[in-house]
Amino acid sequence: MKITLKDGSVKEYSEAMSVNDIAYDIAGGLGRAACAGKVNGEVVDLRYIVSEDAEVEILTFKDEEGKKVYRHTASHIMAEAVKNLFPEAKLAIGPAIEDGFYYDFDSKPFSREDLDKIEAEMKKIIKKGAKLEKFTLPREDAIKYMEDRNEPYKVELIKDLPEDSVISFFSQGEFVDLCAGPHLISTKSVKAFKLISSSMAYWRGDANKARLQRIYATAYDNKEDLKAHLERLEDAKNRDHNKLGREMGLFTTVDVIGQGLPLFTPKGTKMIMKLQRWIEDLEDNEWGYERTRTPLMAKSDLYKISGHWDHYKDGMFVLGDEENDDEVLALRPMTCPFQYYVYKNSQKSYRDLPCRYSETSTLFRNEDSGEMHGLTRVRQFTITEAHLMIRPDQTVDELTRCLDLVKYVFKTLGLEEDVSYRLSKWDPNKKEKYLGDEEYWNTTQDALRQLLINQNVDFVEADGEAAFYGPKIDIQASNVYGKEDTMVTIQLDCAIADKFDMYYIDENGDKQRPYVIHRTSMGCYERTLAWLIEHYAGKFPTWLCPEQVRILPLSDKYVDYANEVAAKLKARRVDVTVDDRSEKVGYKIRNARLDRLPYWLVVGEKEQEDGTVSVSSRFEGNEGVKSVDAFIEQICKEIDTKEIRVELSEEEKKAKASK
Repeated sequence: MKITLKDGSVKEYSEAMSVNDIAYDIAGGLGRAACAGKVNGEVVDLRYIVSEDAEVEILTFKDEEGKKVYRHTASHIMAEAVKNLFPEAKLAIGPAIEDGFYYDFDSKPFSREDLDKIEAEMKKIIKKGAKLEKFTLPREDAIKYMEDRNEPYKVELIKDLPEDSVISFFSQGEFVDLCAGPHLISTKSVKAFKLISSSMAYWRGDANKARLQRIYATAYDNKEDLKAHLERLEDAKNRDHNKLGREMGLFTTVDVIGQGLPLFTPKGTKMIMKLQRWIEDLEDNEWGYERTRTPLMAKSDLYKISGHWDHYKDGMFVLGDEENDDEVLALRPMTCPFQYYVYKNSQKSYRDLPCRYSETSTLFRNEDSGEMHGLTRVRQFTITEAHLMIRPDQTVDELTRCLDLVKYVFKTLGLEEDVSYRLSKWDPNKKEKYLGDEEYWNTTQDALRQLLINQNVDFVEADGEAAFYGPKIDIQASNVYGKEDTMVTIQLDCAIADKFDMYYIDENGDKQRPYVIHRTSMGCYERTLAWLIEHYAGKFPTWLCPEQVRILPLSDKYVDYANEVAAKLKARRVDVTVDDRSEKVGYKIRNARLDRLPYWLVVGEKEQEDGTVSVSSRFEGNEGVKSVDAFIEQICKEIDTKEIRVELSEEEKKAKASK
């Protein structure tokens, strides 16, 4: 038989061979590193027998499919360890996931001490090196087999399969688990692992079902990569906006107010207001937008016209009952239908287009409780939303301007390197979910695709991610744990004008339907703040900081001078405070550093006499003595230009100070 390898080379064998034997025949090192194989495009176990001509690829830990096999084997080892230590625990599911794996158990909660014991037990199992061996049973026999082992969750999974199914299991010594595989050959193949944490999870993700205990873990094929991963996780924990934002006093949540409804402190509010004022001035004064203000709720009639009632009702907060109430209202999940009526308030000529309406919109989405997290997924949020009513011949120019604005915003925020682009398309297999026909979707998707190509933007395409009324350019960013969120969308909608009877008068005096672009320039303020917290680890550019300068008098004698300096800074709209506590200045400096301030100014007798301040910053450390006016000009220029100063390393700061 002929085996075609990934590089196109061909190997011939006179008899059937296992994938494992083929790997060793290619190279001993490849055989030792192999996790699984891919035969004619299908991922298979290393023990899989190839008996005829085929395309064969050997998968190692460097391949994503190889990682999954490796980590899924580690999840079985963890399950065996849990059963050894906690025999009363019941097995649920244990898949490989991005960067690791987890396993759900019906058990008491696991403490960190429990996880350490499970790790030790896993090492014993790995050392024994039991072979993972597959066997199958008919469905009824499989049900009885798991009933006899008192594993009710496995029984439920088997019962969900068709009656004629042949059910596969994997054993490793005395431990057996329901599993389709594939797996590594032996437990000894797992070289490095770590149990990360434990939390509650619902069986099958349903809040009405059993509460289980989930253990998150990871595994690597060497200790060095595991160590690097754990260091990244530690850095992620330190940057996690949900932790850091609370520690910095930017926001909080309260149970009696509700999930997904964050409270912003004066500091957090100040940051959001700085972003909002900047975006509003930018859009209105430099990019040609007009601002609207529309209601936070509307009658269901509005959403029925737009299609949201049929396509999005489950995601809305509805006030009232159609069967019992004369008038049913809903909090708005988006602003578009409202702005259409602003457009319709007066007749438009072709000369009036493009008509760009922007609004700082507070919106409401009925998110599932399990989906909400910090500021990235909330039930009430505020967004920089706009809708552009345009002539068809203006489509390319206006879409390009929308993308250019987004790029400018991200560059100013220092986030341009963090994003990726996605063309979100309809799912042609579920046409009932969308407005318009196939020709409409192909045309609008082609327009957005060509825009991205013309802008030399790298992008991926995703079926089923479009809005029900049109395709989108989704600009994505990942949080510190690698989870991707949509930060900004640009959507082309060529159908909605007809539903709302929107028109303009063309040069011949005839009525024409405008196209609509739905877009945001920065996205949701809450999600953007979370992104900024994680990107900068709380060390924001000076213009965004809620406290930009702190003045530290050396003693009570210099508090009045400190207040004089503060008054001059406040007059130039610099956010400044005076630390007039009766504490040593070294203590105050440490506090300023811990608070991640951009600048702190020490003032004493000499500074008061000379009209100066002793300037220190987190960027360069000691910046020397400067006149008050010179420092004010320096920081105001930095704020006005929205400069992002680079922070020197500690070694560079020491070297600078020694000169």
